[in-house]
Formats: sequence, structure tokens, C-alpha cells
Amino acid sequence: MWQAEVRVDLDAIRDNVALLRARTSAEVLVAVKADAYGHGLVPASRAAVAGGATWLGVATLGEALELRRAGIEARVLAWLLAPGLPLHEGVEAGIDLSAATPDLIAELVTAARTAGRPARVHLKLDTGLARGGAVPSEWPALFEAAAKAQAGGDVEVVGVWSHFACADEPGHESIDRQLAAFTAGLELAGRYGLAPRYRHIANSAATLTRPDAHFDLVRVGIAAYGLSPIAGQTYGLRPAMTARARVTLTKRVPQGQGVSYGLTYHTARETTLAVIPLGYGDGVPRHASSAGPVRVGEVTARIAGRVCMDQFVVDVGDAPVAAGDVVTLFGDGGPSADDWAEATGTINYEIVTRFGSSRVPRVHVGEIA
Repeated sequence: MWQAEVRVDLDAIRDNVALLRARTSAEVLVAVKADAYGHGLVPASRAAVAGGATWLGVATLGEALELRRAGIEARVLAWLLAPGLPLHEGVEAGIDLSAATPDLIAELVTAARTAGRPARVHLKLDTGLARGGAVPSEWPALFEAAAKAQAGGDVEVVGVWSHFACADEPGHESIDRQLAAFTAGLELAGRYGLAPRYRHIANSAATLTRPDAHFDLVRVGIAAYGLSPIAGQTYGLRPAMTARARVTLTKRVPQGQGVSYGLTYHTARETTLAVIPLGYGDGVPRHASSAGPVRVGEVTARIAGRVCMDQFVVDVGDAPVAAGDVVTLFGDGGPSADDWAEATGTINYEIVTRFGSSRVPRVHVGEIA
């Protein structure tokens, strides 16, 4: 018997990746950072590869090394690297590493010499997101440093890449501007003798809406887990995650009863309250207070009052709800992660990624589980 659980359908991940793979002639990288958006790093990675992904993408060196320790041999790109990391471990493990500064190129040269093999590098360009990557004025220095390191045999420039700011808003004027800047960056790289095998800028949204941005590799994240990056469009994707719990107790209370901390919610009439054993310690956003939708039997209700660390309360009216009944927060048979995102003023990415608490079992199901 379980009290609360997160169920992840690995077949859905596999099938979503296969669907995305069919939409492009480029290779597919699936982003599995942040524990695969809460879906489980290693199982989700294996499902992605089964669906046709030839690359996996992570933020940190630690995530990349974990994939290698699990025996996953697909190409892995790690892109968020602070100075001073043991980059030689990544080089030894055959992990591709991102660099945006001559200083990091120098660190990669040292790492390559320690590892006794060239470092595989993707040069990141900032084309307008103003987050990671070198700004245009820095491109010549970056390309020169990378070209010299490559000529010396310490670095192999495998890729040049960037990231869209507004691809999830089809038609946004920044998309074309960034694409033009990226193309200019690629041309400049060529003048320094760099001919990367992989040019990549497309995320999930651009993979679905901008085939002209696919180049040699597309990087899909949220779409691989069955959630659309484009509001109002599903593209045939199937959500992989379901979060649910069992009612711990119910009680009848009178009209006007305040509920949960601060008594911010008051019952409109005599009613039944159901206590659900999940809270913000498990990934339920506190912003879901008096807002988050759940499915209890035949009833869809909203959280009554504030979400607590370990539990929340639902006002189910006169519905025949009892302790032990299953409550679906989102996923199969209940509201969607998009419903939760709308109710809490966030995005579906955050909703699923939150559910990684160690005290809520994550159960992987499907043919490839």
C-alpha cells in the first residue's frame, strides 16, 4: 500500500521522443537535467535513447558523470561549468563540455592533458538571451582560443550553439534576430578555421515550430516528457508523469469553518474536508493554496486554504469521499500539469520538476521500465 507516489510512464517518454525525432532530419538531444525534469535521470535517459535520441543534455558535470556510472553510452553534453571543476573527469568519461570564454578553454586544455585525450567542446554564443554564452564582441577571442587549442591537439571543437529566449512565443521578433545572429556567429567561426559537426540552437519549441532552426542537432526538453512548450497546443505529446496520494482522513465541518494555517479559507456551507498527505516539502507549490486543482473520485476540487509542508486540505462538499481514496493532483485521470501551472502562476516545467522529494516514491512503469 502506498500513501503518495509519482508515477512515470517511460513508454510515454520513448514515444514522445520518437514523435519529435520524426519531425526533423537533425539528430535529437534530450535534456535530462534536474533529474530529467523530475522524471528520474537514468530511467528517463534510457527511455529517451530507446525513442531515438542520440544525445543527452545535462546542466552539471555531476549529472553527466552519473549517466556514465549508470552505463549509458550515448553522447552527453554538459553546459553549466563553473571555474575550478575537475573537468578532466568529464574528458576521461567522453563527455562533451560547453565553453564560452578563453579562460574555460584554457581549463579544458589542462583537463585534456591530464586525461590524456582531447576535450570535446561546444562553443556557446549569446545571441540575445543574455544568460550563458559569449556576446558578439567576445566571439573573436573565443574562436581564436578554441582554434589554437584545437591546432595543439588538446581540444576538438565539436559544436557551436546558442539558445532561444522566446521560441515558445511563435512569431516573436527576437526569434529571427537570434537566428540571424547565430548564423553570423557560425560564419565567423569558419573564418577561424572552425568547422563544427554540430550546430544547434533549437529547443523544444523551435523543434516543433521552426524547422529552419534545426541545423544538425535539436535539443528537446519539456516536450520529451509530454508537455507542450506552446500554450494551447499538444502536438500529440503524451504526459509521462502522474502525481497522486491517498486521503488520510475526512471530517464534516460547519459553514464558516476556517481551514489550514491563517484560516484564509472558510467553508461556504456544511461540508466534508479531506486531508491529503502531500505538501510543499514534496513539491506541491505553496502558491497552490486555495488554487491547485485535484481529482477525488468523480469530483474535481481545489485546495482549501494554505498548502502546508506535509499536507493540504480539499473541500469536497457532499461527495462520498473516504480515507484511502485516491486523489490525483495531475496526470492520468486528473488535472494536467498545465492546469496546475495556470493555477499557480508558473510553467509546466516547474510543476513536474518539483516532484523529486525523497519521501515520495517515484514509480517507473511501461514496457521499458
